[in-house]
Amino acid sequence: MSFLTVCLNPTIQKTLRFSSIIPGAVNRTGVHRLDVSGKGINVTRVLSQLGKKVLHLTQLGGVMRPLFLSLCEQDGLSVEWVESGSEIRFCYTVLNDDIGAVTELIEESQAVSAGTEQRLLEKFDAILCDTSLGIKCLIISGTKAAGFSEPQPSPKGEGSPPDTVIPYMTRKAKERGLRVILDVKGKDLIESLQYEPYLVKPNLLEFAETFAPDLIGDNDQITEDDTARERIKSAVLNAAQKYNCRVILTNGSRKILAADRDKFFEIEFEAVKAVNSTGCGDAFAAGLAAALEDGANFYEAIGEGVRCGAKNAALIRPGVIR
Repeated sequence: MSFLTVCLNPTIQKTLRFSSIIPGAVNRTGVHRLDVSGKGINVTRVLSQLGKKVLHLTQLGGVMRPLFLSLCEQDGLSVEWVESGSEIRFCYTVLNDDIGAVTELIEESQAVSAGTEQRLLEKFDAILCDTSLGIKCLIISGTKAAGFSEPQPSPKGEGSPPDTVIPYMTRKAKERGLRVILDVKGKDLIESLQYEPYLVKPNLLEFAETFAPDLIGDNDQITEDDTARERIKSAVLNAAQKYNCRVILTNGSRKILAADRDKFFEIEFEAVKAVNSTGCGDAFAAGLAAALEDGANFYEAIGEGVRCGAKNAALIRPGVIR
C-alpha cells in the first residue's frame, strides 16, 4: 500500500535553540537547523521513517524552490509539484531551554498564480489514475496558501457549487476507494465531510474554530467549563455519526478526544518533556495512518500516533521520529 500526502502551503522551517533569551538584547546560538517542512511534508517524512511508501503533492514557486527540492532529496522524499509562481514561505521555531518555551513565528503565504489550482488538480487526477503507484490512502494536511478558491454556499434555488480543491480531492479519492484522512479545518473540512472521509484529525482549537467558534476567547484559549466540554463532545459525536467517519482531536500533551462513529472516548497518555513540539500532530497523524495500514484497530492506531508524537517532541528537528 502507498500513501499520497497533500499540502498546499509548503514551508521551509528554521529552528533556533537558545539556553536562554534576553528580550531586547542580541542573542546568539550555535544550535540551529534548516528543514523542509509544512504539515504535509512532516507527515511524509515520518511515514517514510516508518518504512512506508509515500508520495507528496504540493505547489512550489520562487527562488527557494531548488532549496526546497534539495532538502526533500536529502530526506529521501518523493515529491510531485506544480508551478505556483509564489515564493515559498519561511517559518521559524525559537526554543528557549531556560523556560521550556517553544515559540513559532509564521510567515503568511503569498498568493499562488492563476492556473495553479487547475494544474494541481490535473496532477492529482493523474496520480490517482496511475495504478502502478498503488495509492490506497490520501492524507491532506494543513491550510491552503492564498490564491486558492474558497468553498462558497449555493446560490438560492441552484444546485451545489463546484468543489474547491480539498473537497474535490476528498471526493475523487473516495470514488476510487481510497482511505481519506483529513487534518484540515474551517470551510474545507465542512465541505469535505459530505464525502465521508475515513477520519478527520484537526486539533482541538481547529475543531472549535470550525464548529464552536464562540468557545474561543482571547489568545486562542478555549473555554474549559463543563458546558463547553459537553458542546465539544456533542459536536465530535455529531460529526462522526452524520458523516460516517472517525474523529480525533489532539490537544498537545492533554488527553485526546475521539469518536468512532457512535462511540465517544477520551485517551490520556503520559506526557514527555518536549524539546520541540513542532510537528508532533503531524507525527501523530503519520503513526496513526501507518498503524491502520498494518491492520491495527482504531484504538491501537491512536496509541501508535501517540508514540510517534512523543518521539517527535523529544527531538530538536520538526516532523521526525529519529
